[in-house]
Amino acid sequence: MGINEIIEIIVYDYLWGLPLILILLGGGIYFTLSSGFLQFAFFKDSFTKIKDSFKGNKDGSSDDSAGVLSSFEAISIALGTTIGVGNIGGVAAAIALGGPGAVFWMWVAGLFGMAIKVVEITLAVHYRLKDENNESYGGPNYYINKGIAKEKGHKSLSKILSFLFAFGFVLGIFLNIQTYTVSEAVAGTFNWDMNIVAVFYTVALYLIISGGMRQIGKIASIVVPIMVIFYVAGGGVIIINNISHLPEALKLIFDSAFTGTAALGGFAGASFKLAITSGMSRSVFSNEAGWGTAPMIHASAKVNHPLKQGIFGIFEVFVDTFIVCSITALIIIVTGTWSSGLDGATLTLEAFQTGTGYFGRVILAIGVFLFGLTTSSGVYTQIEVVLRYILGDKPAKDKLLTIYKWFYPIPSIALVFIASYYGLPGTTVWLISDAATAFPIFANIIALVILFPRFKALLKDYKARYLGQGKVDPEFQVFYELSNEENNVDEAYIKVE
Repeated sequence: MGINEIIEIIVYDYLWGLPLILILLGGGIYFTLSSGFLQFAFFKDSFTKIKDSFKGNKDGSSDDSAGVLSSFEAISIALGTTIGVGNIGGVAAAIALGGPGAVFWMWVAGLFGMAIKVVEITLAVHYRLKDENNESYGGPNYYINKGIAKEKGHKSLSKILSFLFAFGFVLGIFLNIQTYTVSEAVAGTFNWDMNIVAVFYTVALYLIISGGMRQIGKIASIVVPIMVIFYVAGGGVIIINNISHLPEALKLIFDSAFTGTAALGGFAGASFKLAITSGMSRSVFSNEAGWGTAPMIHASAKVNHPLKQGIFGIFEVFVDTFIVCSITALIIIVTGTWSSGLDGATLTLEAFQTGTGYFGRVILAIGVFLFGLTTSSGVYTQIEVVLRYILGDKPAKDKLLTIYKWFYPIPSIALVFIASYYGLPGTTVWLISDAATAFPIFANIIALVILFPRFKALLKDYKARYLGQGKVDPEFQVFYELSNEENNVDEAYIKVE
């Protein structure tokens, strides 16, 4: 038994086995039904708020609430982490491993993921912590501690969930896939050495993260919209040129979602189990719904009601999964490259080259480089939030965060060197990456279910306050905020009128 088979068993039989899939799907269905299908009810509103936040970002207007980023900068960083190598290399790896049927389960995870992401972002903003500089930070560790330990009194459960989340998320530092995917794409296109590309990429990443979260937000707000438009346009052209193959591609996706896919050409074949696990795991890796990552960024946004920011989650998942990931999946299938035996970013690049020629492959390789940088820098900010929670008010916090800044890119480039030296295929590297997502998802979804009543209260208040549906309760507490000076006393509720 080879290393790929061993890792596959560990990831898909245990870490991404039936229990985690049921928790993820069950949580999404529960949130959808209990909230009145909020991803549909607020679908149009999420796009309207994107337009308004972009206008506010351009003219400098924003809420006067505590925060580090404007709403548009927060959504840009979050989109930068979701729309990236997961869309290009991750979707391709899912198809290479689970067959076209994996795309169907990617869509299912995305459909319910929209509801999950609204809930986790909203709770992260509600329970966020304001520091001495009036800057706000939040995320799963914060709402697990404040909501489950402090509010509900389940301190032991809170410690377990916090540990699982922090352990899995910090593990992601060492299993970071971004540098590998970028190096694979660029090296394969220009016939360069992967290790050399990884070094150049790492230097560029250091330059971006050196300016901290504010600089990352400004760069993402410029680069991400351009990248999305470029990728969708390029992929759309390929699909239109192969429109006659589209009905057959869609039929293949739906038929093989439940029956698996037989071996064909260089494709080894895939079972139903492999289709669902690879499709759902790559969907979460790409759109991050349930992973608990995006809430860490959104919690730093300047916004005066948690649900205002939470609604952005619908837009994020829709654009990431149903537009960008679908573009990737369809060009791979309609061009017939899905059964070529290639995997990861190399498969997507081959599909682009088949559809547009070598020039299209070159342009996409450059795009992958930019996608990777926004993703890596966004992940950097997410992990910083986890470390801030772990370190608390320790005197050495700033020094340790500086050390982390310089250490962050090293494990990722090391993975490239290791994979290159041992000749690990792209599917193996992606399997390793999947392992890091299982622990945070498990802990986060359980926490969201426990705290869902708080979300429903915030949803009810938002409808009354901004949509005129019901009566506004003047005593309702919009933010649950604990300042540094209040660490040893009971939390105080902060009102936003």
